[in-house]
Amino acid sequence: MGIRKLKPVTPSTRFYSISTFEEVTKTVPEKSLVQPNKKSGGRNNLGRITSRHRGGGHKRMYRVVDFKRERYGVEAKVAAIEYDPNRSARIALLQYVDGERRYIIAPDGLKVGQKVMSGPGSEVQVGNSLPLSEIPVSTFVHNVEMKPGKGGQLGRSAGNSLQLMAKEGDFATLKLPSGEVRKIPVICYATVGVVGNVDHENLSLGKAGRSRWLGIRPQTRGMAMNPVDHPMGGGEGRSKSGGGWQHPESPWGKYAKGLKTRKRKNQSNRYIVKRRK
Repeated sequence: MGIRKLKPVTPSTRFYSISTFEEVTKTVPEKSLVQPNKKSGGRNNLGRITSRHRGGGHKRMYRVVDFKRERYGVEAKVAAIEYDPNRSARIALLQYVDGERRYIIAPDGLKVGQKVMSGPGSEVQVGNSLPLSEIPVSTFVHNVEMKPGKGGQLGRSAGNSLQLMAKEGDFATLKLPSGEVRKIPVICYATVGVVGNVDHENLSLGKAGRSRWLGIRPQTRGMAMNPVDHPMGGGEGRSKSGGGWQHPESPWGKYAKGLKTRKRKNQSNRYIVKRRK
């Protein structure tokens, strides 16, 4: 789970760093748990680009990850820790006692051969999934459900976790990675522990080509364009256009900094105790 820095034998490797992958124990994915992963290139069903700067990238197969953990009371052994190209976290291959195999997000500290379980009455240990009502206050959890039975939606990327702050009545209060404090029903499931691959945030891509491998295409700054192409284009020197200072905005005039985009009448507003800002 460390980071390896390359010797600067070429300009591109001067700032290049990669993961050591020392926790990965299996390089070939489980054949029954992979599916084709079709790319859209940022285009919608009409073939029009709705999400810019996407396309290309290395081919990937999608690993079917079990976010629900609904096999209650059935013990499973960790068969392997694998790399997943579709997410920043590692995934763990579970072998259940009846022979079934499933992938889960690998928490930090999960080892091959360890036994894990999900469901009410499970022990509070790393990798086990149980309702928030049975998890002690101040415990760090990940893969947390927002709606009962829907599957984990919160705290799924590398190094992320939510802290259980309090439990009162039908709701538990959790602190999200963004700093937001939010209420979630106590019957929702969460997995104990912090998501693994903690050093992911310290990686440096090092060169433009590595972004292309990830399917990210180049982006031209608005200030480098002409006035006909962008509201921030043109001007003698570095001008924000309009003859003076202007807020950074998108090509269609939507403010890029500070504009609140959340709907004021969102149903879930009542569950937010403290906003992330």
